[in-house]
Amino acid sequence: MSSMSAPSSRFKLPPDAALALVAVVVLALSAPHGLLDKADRAAYAVCHRLADHSFVIGGRQLPLCARCSGTYLGALAGLAVLVLLGRGKAGRFPSRPQLLVLGAFMLVWAIDGTNSFLSLMGWPHLYEPKNLLRLVTGTLEGIAIAAVLLPALNLTLWRKPGPQRSVGNWLDLVWLLAGGGVMILAVSSEMDALLLPLALLSGAMIPALLGVLNAMLYLAGIHREGCAERRREVVAPFLIGLALALVEIVLIGIAREALTARFGLPF
Repeated sequence: MSSMSAPSSRFKLPPDAALALVAVVVLALSAPHGLLDKADRAAYAVCHRLADHSFVIGGRQLPLCARCSGTYLGALAGLAVLVLLGRGKAGRFPSRPQLLVLGAFMLVWAIDGTNSFLSLMGWPHLYEPKNLLRLVTGTLEGIAIAAVLLPALNLTLWRKPGPQRSVGNWLDLVWLLAGGGVMILAVSSEMDALLLPLALLSGAMIPALLGVLNAMLYLAGIHREGCAERRREVVAPFLIGLALALVEIVLIGIAREALTARFGLPF
């Protein structure tokens, strides 16, 4: 009596993705070992972390400055809202009127950031910067990033992305602003109980966003854009993107330390 074994449906990572997974685990477990310290280290690669430009909760400075906290937490809030609205696989960019508003969000962020930089350097500036304003404008930027990044990611990943826009009407934009508003209230409240979730979420969003961008570039580089049909098919590019992001964070941190020691940078 002959026996026939059914083909295995077990998911196996390709060698490059398996290597990336090992790199992610090694880098995640390497020093610094405390979760808050890891968040600080990730933030060090992308943010000046000036103490007087940052919110302090429970006696500890948040990993990112006020503006960068708004950017990364605003992007997280925006993505979460879009998923809750059923736009998780949206394959079309916001409509033109909404894109204009999102562009205005970016312009406000740029103006406030430039004004803050001029103030930091002791040069003439338009108005006195405030951390709450930094947080608000950063959050607006994060919302804009989420609304554009989500369809760009879906178009890169899926053979058949969703037909809907990420932001298709004004109510969607209201919900995005509401989600960003929750983040603004949470950070600006400086409640001790919110230190751990806000610090870890903002710290985790740094490699997450970098990882997404890396995954998109990786798929474009190997000419595999728009090929995935099942969720397990996107695991490999995401792992590779995350591994690259962690390496980038380490290298940028090392470069920043060297430049600070060499030139005595103020941040």
